[in-house]
Amino acid sequence: MQTVGIIPRIGKDFAADLAREMVAWLKQRGYGAAVEAEAGVKGVPTAPGCDIAAKADLLVVLGGDGTLIHAAGLCNQREVPILGVNMGTLGFLTEFPHERAFPMLEKALQGELLASKRLMLSVEVRRDADVLLSGAVLNDAVVSKNALSRLATLEVSIDGRLATSYEADGLIIATPTGSTAYSLSAAGPIILPNHDAILLTPICPHTLTQRPLVVPPSAQVKVRLASPGEMFVTLDGSRGRPLELGEEVWVQIAPNRTLILRNPEVDHFTILREKLRWGAR
Repeated sequence: MQTVGIIPRIGKDFAADLAREMVAWLKQRGYGAAVEAEAGVKGVPTAPGCDIAAKADLLVVLGGDGTLIHAAGLCNQREVPILGVNMGTLGFLTEFPHERAFPMLEKALQGELLASKRLMLSVEVRRDADVLLSGAVLNDAVVSKNALSRLATLEVSIDGRLATSYEADGLIIATPTGSTAYSLSAAGPIILPNHDAILLTPICPHTLTQRPLVVPPSAQVKVRLASPGEMFVTLDGSRGRPLELGEEVWVQIAPNRTLILRNPEVDHFTILREKLRWGAR
């Protein structure tokens, strides 16, 4: 590895301070380093995040899971290892505590950390033959109503065949990584990230028989809005557009993966026990 890109959480002084310290540490060891310009860190080399992700051999995230998802979105189908340094409590994705940032960065630069290859979803919003919105997501694509809208009828087809119609406030189409995000709060199952699958979780369904559905990664999922109402499609919580009657959301696995470096000092169940307080009374 020769070039390291640093993606700090925007607006956090402690992340900016660590970014400056990390740039100096890398320079002393002969590595090139640049900080995402959008973070506004002064006194260090900076560049737009998308330019950094296009050239870096390693991305270091200084923040939380949301910052790591942002970094994954910058990669634009390029599989760059990401080292997630959590600046608060242990995260689902940002596994490395900030006090261990430099020893673990040293291991990453030496190629001593294993990468978890996380499935991503390719999403398109279509009206007939027109593609209105497209992108790849690490967590989820969400179809949801606004505060004043009524229940929506969402027709779900799998591989071109009608599977079900959800009468609900919306629908979450999630990756295994996203199964511990919004989908979990909507009573979706937890899927370990080393399993490839696509998860469909209805939001506040009208009947209790409408349950989450897990389909294989080979599936092509189509969600059609079959009722009038004010609905919205959001990709990883960062990009979106309104969804109109008859428009469709097409989802399938993306050709690229997000490479998240694993902390050898914890495993996925350690994270689940701490974050979800498994076993606590």
